Amino acid sequence: MTAEQPTTPGTPAPSGLRERKKQRTRDALLRAALELFTTQGYERTTVDEIVDAVDVSQRTFFRYFTSKEEVAFAVQQMVERHFVTALRARPAHEAPLEALRNAVLSAWDTIGEAIMEVVPIELYLRTFQVIESTPALLAVHLRRSIEMEENIARLIADREGLDVDADPRPRVAVAAFSGVMRITGQLWGRGEDPSLEAIRALTEAYLDHLGPALATHWRDAPSREGAPARKRPHGE
Repeated sequence: MTAEQPTTPGTPAPSGLRERKKQRTRDALLRAALELFTTQGYERTTVDEIVDAVDVSQRTFFRYFTSKEEVAFAVQQMVERHFVTALRARPAHEAPLEALRNAVLSAWDTIGEAIMEVVPIELYLRTFQVIESTPALLAVHLRRSIEMEENIARLIADREGLDVDADPRPRVAVAAFSGVMRITGQLWGRGEDPSLEAIRALTEAYLDHLGPALATHWRDAPSREGAPARKRPHGE
């Protein structure tokens, strides 16, 4: 293995070139790790195997990542940051659920190129499946989801001029939205179409049901597909 060569004192490399080199090294480590996680399993993969695949040292690996766990969630973290940025950019006149819906659809419209600069979309999908099927990673995923929901609820509360600890609506709305996102992510992961277009379409379809599902009585209202209303139980 070969470690990155230090810059000669007094003759620093151009910052742009240095940053591009660092980014290439980080991306190579990320791709190698995700390929190993998805082919032989997260638990069975060692840091030594990851650095061997890129021909760098363990010291180099730990310059970019604190652990295997951080690598496993690196792309997901990028997607989450992209969504939060899109949500912050939504106009103030949009209602909370409308802003969440438009932000996530906008994020899926624009995140593809950023993901593909790092890993293939297909590898991102396989990594998502590894996270869902690895108990240690699933536990971390659930913890991160709870933290993300709280951050988004506070962002929504700020948009609406509310105290998130006094008014339950931001947390309720975000909990409903997050539930939809979990369902669509799981369906996408189990589906046959690994494209971002597929998850965007699933997300849009399920979010379009969120308002009616919460605002109407299911016994009286037909579904969006036109299914007949459910019969009332005897005695009602």
